[in-house]
Amino acid sequence: MLRFFSNPCYLLLALALGSSGIGSLLAQTPAKPAAKPKVVVQTGTRPVIPSRPASQTARILYPWKTYVTATIFWVGEQPTARNPTPNCKSSWDQSWAINFGGYDDPNPANRIANHTTGEFRPKGFIPKLSTFYIALPYNDVQGWAAHKAEAPRVIPWFSRMRPAPGKTVLKGRWLQIYFGGRSCYAQWEDCGPWTTDDWEYVFGNKPPKNRENSAAGIDLSPSVRDFLILRSGQKVHWRFVEASQVPYGPWKKYGTGPLTANDPELLAQRRYLEYLRKLRDEQYQKKSLADIQN
Repeated sequence: MLRFFSNPCYLLLALALGSSGIGSLLAQTPAKPAAKPKVVVQTGTRPVIPSRPASQTARILYPWKTYVTATIFWVGEQPTARNPTPNCKSSWDQSWAINFGGYDDPNPANRIANHTTGEFRPKGFIPKLSTFYIALPYNDVQGWAAHKAEAPRVIPWFSRMRPAPGKTVLKGRWLQIYFGGRSCYAQWEDCGPWTTDDWEYVFGNKPPKNRENSAAGIDLSPSVRDFLILRSGQKVHWRFVEASQVPYGPWKKYGTGPLTANDPELLAQRRYLEYLRKLRDEQYQKKSLADIQN
């Protein structure tokens, strides 16, 4: 109220209207709309380091999944009565804990979480893989030799990846996660919570089919939790992003070395670059000598 009367114009208006008039005026003021998820392009203090050549993927924008209940999980999590599946292995990595480098202890007392230095990891060891990982309730492969029947149809990047039979196109995919005014990025490394066939939610417009833990729809790693400063059971917004859209940040500090020659996404990028070169050469051949000299 002090702020209202600190402006002389508002003071004159108040004297003219009287107290009842002010109340009427304030009652007619439209309510402020609820905040929507906003894209945070740069969350770190260092410049963006492109992970691969720019391509058409830089223009792809996937829709936000809003107000999704998030729970916390971690590499090396032991089974319990309510969660009988251990996390020493993932849906796509039978040696997940070994490849990660150890137990991703979720206890805050045993972790480093520093927004200034960008260090988010367990204190006991240096991870071999990124500590920013998530799980979503869908697996695109059935066994080790085939994809699920709907996978080519529902996964937006499936045709672009051209995977071999039984080769997942989900592992390592990047997500942007928004909570409390902060935005961070993480990679899809396991399936859950609770189900592995909910493509209608992951790639469609349906809410999560899982009813456990307040209908949880995404599992977040301890580093994602610590960066966003959230608790298990709170709601987040998330969406898929392409690797070329991910800015430099703590999520790239560990385990994101150069891609191997057989990486499906790198192969897709190379095919697209070859296509662009072909178009360029065709357009060049159509030019006259005068056009070329100019």
